[in-house]
Amino acid sequence: MDKLLIEGGQCLTGEIAVSGAKNAALPILCAALLCAEPVTFTNVPQLKDVDTLLALLARMGVKIEREGSTVTLDAAGLTDPVAPYEMVKTMRASILVLGPLAARCGQASVSLPGGCAIGARPVDQHIKGLQAMGAAVDVEHGYVRVNASRLKGARLVTDMVTVTGTENLMMAACLADGETIIENAACEPEVVDLANCLTAMGAKISGAGSEMIRIEGVPRLHGARHRIMPDRIETGTYLCAAAVTGGQVRLIGTQASSLDAVIGKLTEAGCVIRCDPDSIHLSAPRRLSAVNLRTAPYPAFPTDMQAQFMALDCVANGAATIRETIFENRFMHAIELQRLGADIHIDGNTAMVRGVERLQGATVMATDLRASASLVIAGLVAEGATMIERIYHLDRGYECLDAKLAALGARVQRVK
Repeated sequence: MDKLLIEGGQCLTGEIAVSGAKNAALPILCAALLCAEPVTFTNVPQLKDVDTLLALLARMGVKIEREGSTVTLDAAGLTDPVAPYEMVKTMRASILVLGPLAARCGQASVSLPGGCAIGARPVDQHIKGLQAMGAAVDVEHGYVRVNASRLKGARLVTDMVTVTGTENLMMAACLADGETIIENAACEPEVVDLANCLTAMGAKISGAGSEMIRIEGVPRLHGARHRIMPDRIETGTYLCAAAVTGGQVRLIGTQASSLDAVIGKLTEAGCVIRCDPDSIHLSAPRRLSAVNLRTAPYPAFPTDMQAQFMALDCVANGAATIRETIFENRFMHAIELQRLGADIHIDGNTAMVRGVERLQGATVMATDLRASASLVIAGLVAEGATMIERIYHLDRGYECLDAKLAALGARVQRVK
């Protein structure tokens, strides 16, 4: 199992390109199940989660052509609408095949998913929505089983804001009979990117990016070509890495418009940030100022950036309070940061962080995807060597992270 060895103390400088968004690519790849014509996607990141999903789609009978960051999927020969446990146990996003399969095939059998152990992420909203659209849904032996001759449009009101739930139901509604309205919908940019892709395939969708999405069902969708949006979480992670080291970087191929909350907090911490249409330039002070934050659904501060900002606050001047409102078990990285010398106190869903002058390198263990990123950021500024174990989490969500950091001057090495 690979490890990551980081020699801290290097100031990050230079320019790197941001990859396509994992959280946009996964649902968009699943959207190919909705039609019997080839669909081509560009800017697809080369990640473990993408590999897992493509293997799952291939098992179902989807033909796959992949060349670099371009992927063409042809689901004309879709034969087996089953997502078995052994293929989806490591990736929660596998649940996103449920809606497309129910709509296109009239049936689906999808194992309850796994993924990062950051808290409860139930699929009850997915099930409730499909039932409202006329599907018979049973959960037995660890599988969600759906049967529906043809889904019917309905008014769906989710009990909570759920990104994958919104995406699943939006895809299912594209082939439903009549109009579907999703209320309390997730507003994330990745939901908008999926809607744009579906629209290119012939879907009739309005309101994506707002709390109410309308979908007028159509008899069929057709092939299309779509470019995956840049990864806003990868962008934010590299901005934090540069900021914590007092660096100066330019990230290209990204969009600042999806990062208002993150950029606002980095500016509050003392960074000077310039945003162009497809790039972001950050210049950091010698030492940052601590910033308070509270996670909440988009457009508020993203839970997927909480761990990275905790690492930033660990070495900032002053004290900060971090409140996590999305997942109840997303402070596991705090214990590992403490091993590096961080001053963190946890009380329920609140972390109190007091900045220290310096962290010290040590061996730490990654517990989930974004926790891994926080340990990398801390290791970049710690004195001496930091060894991060279980970095397979990083490979699920960051394309070539060690190579990109090395391009900015970091002393980082993947250890087999």
